[in-house]
Amino acid sequence: MKPILSLLLLLLLSSNLLFAQNEYEPSAANPFGLANPLAPPELKDYQPLIGICDCKSFSRNQDGSWAEAVAMTWEFKYIMNGMAVQDQTLKVDGKHSGSIRQYSSDSSAWYVHYFSSAAPSPSLGTWKGGMEGDEIVLYKPQKAPNGTDGMFKITFSEISAAGFNWLGQWVSMDESVKFPTWKIECTKQKTS
Repeated sequence: MKPILSLLLLLLLSSNLLFAQNEYEPSAANPFGLANPLAPPELKDYQPLIGICDCKSFSRNQDGSWAEAVAMTWEFKYIMNGMAVQDQTLKVDGKHSGSIRQYSSDSSAWYVHYFSSAAPSPSLGTWKGGMEGDEIVLYKPQKAPNGTDGMFKITFSEISAAGFNWLGQWVSMDESVKFPTWKIECTKQKTS
């Protein structure tokens, strides 16, 4: 009788551990997952973006003018049992992309690893940053076409329950020179 009770107890404990390992993952009840209460509090930086937005993406033409808008959806969800955030864009032009967003308490910064269907890469580009006031600001070192040292700066702004704006721009090291190359305007479609 004791071996059967031991086996039942072991099965019960292992099923509870399995549930504890994925209880914050996306599910039918929570399609975008949940923030894990054990995650760094900074995980809340992305909370207003969780869900799906309808967006318009604008990029620069070679002549410097803005191209026509490309329609896209942008989905944010919690992953890794609510310890990180993943996003994915689906664009009507077929150029899709995504990121894995993890907060490091050791460096007090977000690390964002970007990937794209248009340019598969053996190593992912990484931006680093965090909240600056009401905006999420991220940087990645990048030289200008003429070789000048600078950074590619990403800014999430006007973040609310209704949506957000996104701007990608090359900036000089002291940010006295700024050249926007990509902008996205998003309206929240779905949050659960």
